[in-house]
Amino acid sequence: MRSGGRHFHTGHRRRCLQAATLALLSLLACVPAFAKPALTVGSKRFTESYVLGDIIRQVANRVGEADAVHKAGLGNTGIVFAALKSRNIDVYPEYTGTISQELLGNKTMVSLEEMNAQLRPMGLAAGVPLGFNDTYALAMRDDQAQKLGIHTIGDLANHPELRFGLSQEFINRADGWPGVKSTYGLPQTPQGIDHGLAYEAIAGGQIDVTDIYSTDAKINKYHLRVLDDDRGYFPRYDAVLIYQLDLPLRLPRTWGALSQLQGKITAARMVRMNAEVELDGKTYGQVAHEFLVTDLKMGHAGGPIFRASFLAHAFGDDFWTLTWQHLTLVFVSLFFAILLGVPLGILAARSPAASHPILGVVSVVQTIPSLALLAVLIPILHRIGNEPTLIALFLYSLLPIVRNTYAGLTDIAPQLRESAEALGLSAVVRLRMIELPLASRSILSGIKTSAVLNVGTATIAAFIGAGGYGQLIAIGYASDDNTKLVAGAVAVGVLALLVQLFFDLLDRWLVPKGLRAR
Repeated sequence: MRSGGRHFHTGHRRRCLQAATLALLSLLACVPAFAKPALTVGSKRFTESYVLGDIIRQVANRVGEADAVHKAGLGNTGIVFAALKSRNIDVYPEYTGTISQELLGNKTMVSLEEMNAQLRPMGLAAGVPLGFNDTYALAMRDDQAQKLGIHTIGDLANHPELRFGLSQEFINRADGWPGVKSTYGLPQTPQGIDHGLAYEAIAGGQIDVTDIYSTDAKINKYHLRVLDDDRGYFPRYDAVLIYQLDLPLRLPRTWGALSQLQGKITAARMVRMNAEVELDGKTYGQVAHEFLVTDLKMGHAGGPIFRASFLAHAFGDDFWTLTWQHLTLVFVSLFFAILLGVPLGILAARSPAASHPILGVVSVVQTIPSLALLAVLIPILHRIGNEPTLIALFLYSLLPIVRNTYAGLTDIAPQLRESAEALGLSAVVRLRMIELPLASRSILSGIKTSAVLNVGTATIAAFIGAGGYGQLIAIGYASDDNTKLVAGAVAVGVLALLVQLFFDLLDRWLVPKGLRAR
């Protein structure tokens, strides 16, 4: 009887356990069904694009159909468009003139329908005209233009002495400087200057003419004259959304809400929003929120708007997220650089024939500008974000590690090598037991140098959507918010000091005391 009862209870417990396991598995299987799909919004590296990108994000999140994130300031047109084509982002604000001539290579402006016919094979589409035209223009100080009698772009041909400072993108765009120069017969040779610095440069008399966007907030602040495009060279740059072709099917309610933005942003309203960020010190998120509340009557206004303090920027809600992103980029790339760099240094020290090619290649890699390296890696990987950034940091980490490993091994006194050989130790044992311990301080010093350099270099991650402290710098720079910019720079500097301190402590723990004393 007892045995049967025990058997019954055992069987009962087994059935309960099976039922609980089945219920748990069923629940886990249902989790993906309840998880919201993601919507990734991109933007370029200037204020207007930041604001429009966050308007898109906030509209999407108010619908609640998807979890929308905004990868702000991904870079220039080529990088953001590559991110869209590779499905790293779903949508971003763009301009019809840019789509037609820069992205699709049309010689003349085409209609939105024709653009979509060309975009469709790429799995993309453009639509939802937002309501304003942000065309390119050339501008100069009003007092200088008045003195020289310059009113149109054509008038510039009579003044070859004028100094042109144009953005690098404008200089190289199909619809930029080459066409302007040809259309108007301009004799000047421009120098490249970042768009964010051009206004200060023209106000300070360092340049005379620059390219602007017609909705820039600083045109009035710096008393600039926008020169008349008297030959009608520049096409219309109507703001639209460019997006994945399947986005309206994947997220129909979200797309319905985004479609309500059509025609809702006038040029004057866009100028005011740009000014609120660049001149009044509001964040682009706050400006986007105010627009949705006051103009589209969506939701309720938030708290008071103010220029955030240095500490608020440095230790904001995203501080630990940015810190984790930055540390991940630095130490993951460093780990793989150690795995390859130390063996390469050993090979270079053991083989004089291999030393010159190895040291030469890693030295050349170190000289490649970071943005140029990213521009090569993005189309190869068909991705933005962590992958190209990690590869770039990995390549930049190699030189100090390889060089210091090589130097540490080749600097070992010949007498010590001869003593080890006399003991009959094999090459592998000599390397493991004698040579690497003797070279350990030099090797660790190279690793520390790479780590500290990577902390600074990792700021490039923000320009292709990989986050980190560079995001503070990029946003502060684009929106002319020096407080945010300095907060990002200080965070990078403090992290570099902490990483150096960490490796100094590691040096005391790993390197034999006798070597440290020497």
